[in-house]
Amino acid sequence: MDFIRNRLLDYGVDTTWVDYLSVAIMIAFIALLCIIANFITKKVVIRFITHIVSKNKFKWNDVLLEQQVFQKSSHFVPAIIIYNFASTFPAHQKLIETAALTYIIFVALSVINSVLNVVNDIYQTYEIAKTKPIKGYIQVSKIIIIILGVILVIANLMGESPLILLSGIGALSAVFMLVFRDSLLGLVAGIQLSANEMVRVGDWIEMSKYGANGDIIDISLNTVMVRNFDKTVTMIPSYALISDSFINWRGMQESGGRRIKRALYIDMSSITFCTNEMIEDYKNIHYLTDYITDREREIEEYNINNQINRNNVVNGRALTNIGVFRAYILQYLQSHPRIHQEMTLMVRQLAPVENGLPIEIYAFVNDTTWTVYETVQADIFDHLFAIAPEFGLRVFQNPTGSDFQSIIRLND
Repeated sequence: MDFIRNRLLDYGVDTTWVDYLSVAIMIAFIALLCIIANFITKKVVIRFITHIVSKNKFKWNDVLLEQQVFQKSSHFVPAIIIYNFASTFPAHQKLIETAALTYIIFVALSVINSVLNVVNDIYQTYEIAKTKPIKGYIQVSKIIIIILGVILVIANLMGESPLILLSGIGALSAVFMLVFRDSLLGLVAGIQLSANEMVRVGDWIEMSKYGANGDIIDISLNTVMVRNFDKTVTMIPSYALISDSFINWRGMQESGGRRIKRALYIDMSSITFCTNEMIEDYKNIHYLTDYITDREREIEEYNINNQINRNNVVNGRALTNIGVFRAYILQYLQSHPRIHQEMTLMVRQLAPVENGLPIEIYAFVNDTTWTVYETVQADIFDHLFAIAPEFGLRVFQNPTGSDFQSIIRLND
């Protein structure tokens, strides 16, 4: 270009346009070089790396491809070329270098973000991820890296050292505490939740304050995501699990037994002493044969030893239909294939109430699956409601319209 300029000056021709042409040619050359370098990087280098990685059996290789780590890294090449050629434009060198460095920082942030996603995705494939999730820590790392990246960009644009900006962050700590309040609370809560294993992915939790009743599907820095049994999703703040109370059903699921705690109410006017005919009928019931025989012997020995006059049923000891019914329920549950025999099994009588005498079953189904549990519980009480009249007992129920109609017909 200097040769052309000198020749034109010899002929008295203005050479200003030569400088513009020189700049245009250099810009075109750099742009072409960037395009070629980008093409080679993406179509040759990255394709070759992708081919090698896809043939490898390691799981993390596929995750690297899914998160496009290599594709995002290719953006470094054009920026580095432009930065190195900035000296060819002395008048604008500082501006070009600043712009190139800013772009490089943004690309670096994008790549680091993808790498952190890769780390989290790989960690999720291990069983320990269910008990000690790291998603919250990954999110904190992203926030810190983004803050540092922004500081570097601002320092680069201002032409100052990043240390000067970092020294001023102390004065802005109160502002950061306010802006990142939820994140900081979530971080502390996440550490406590993880260290104490209060919740895990897959746990069934119940938190009525937030309308949550279902399985945890994700634990992040700020929130715990719960898929309710009606398929809706509830987002609970992580720190709420520390500050508020909730029910975690993990213990029940791990124990292998799910509790039945339900009562049926007996009309107290139907409770009576057993007659000889009733006792003979009870002996024919499979679950009561041995019980009735043993109890009769025990009661008879007691009455004889204490010289009880049995001409009056009030004297001494005697069987009652409600007592025999309780014994039947206990024997029935002890023989039931779906009741966990190694856990608490009890049939107890609670304090009488206005609805009758509660006979409560306290037992555990040996399957924690919801549908199985409800079916077993329903089958047991179906059976008990049906056989209660066989013991001369009536299950309490408030009068209905048909009851009042029967009374009216009797009066007529």
